[in-house]
Amino acid sequence: MDERVYPAEVVWLEQVRAAGTPHVHAPVVEELKAEAKARGLWNLFLPDEEHGAGLTNCDYAPLAEDHGRTRIASEACNCSAPDTGTWRLLHQFGSEEQKRQWLEPLLEGEIRSSFAMTEPDVASSDATNIGLRIERDGDSYVLNGRKWWTTNIYHPNCRILIVMGKRDCA
Repeated sequence: MDERVYPAEVVWLEQVRAAGTPHVHAPVVEELKAEAKARGLWNLFLPDEEHGAGLTNCDYAPLAEDHGRTRIASEACNCSAPDTGTWRLLHQFGSEEQKRQWLEPLLEGEIRSSFAMTEPDVASSDATNIGLRIERDGDSYVLNGRKWWTTNIYHPNCRILIVMGKRDCA
């Protein structure tokens, strides 16, 4: 953090300002990602030793606290939200095709994900309040509802969207 991340934050800010939009992927982040991979500081969030560092939540917690002291450390180590939650979903429940298409590029830091949960009329931090309906229509699903905020949707490398909704399980 002291050697590379904190000094790079100034460069990151300059690159974001120069782009004229906050929705830019500053080149310095890619430099930090390459170094984090080389140092074994990559995918620290995923407890699976095959794809992650094999750390428990208790092992990872102080690292996440350190990452939270800067705007770029978690992405530099490929431990950013909402990607970490997307990894867990795909790792535990994804088909082999979904893992190949989405999980592998996420774990490599090639793409980013976004997460749509927040709705305008409810306290949607409590998932029991979610109103968006997901209904099966043949081989497809229809989403009926409105989302108010979608985390990370403007990241230029965002390629997958996780949507929180509910369906009638009767």
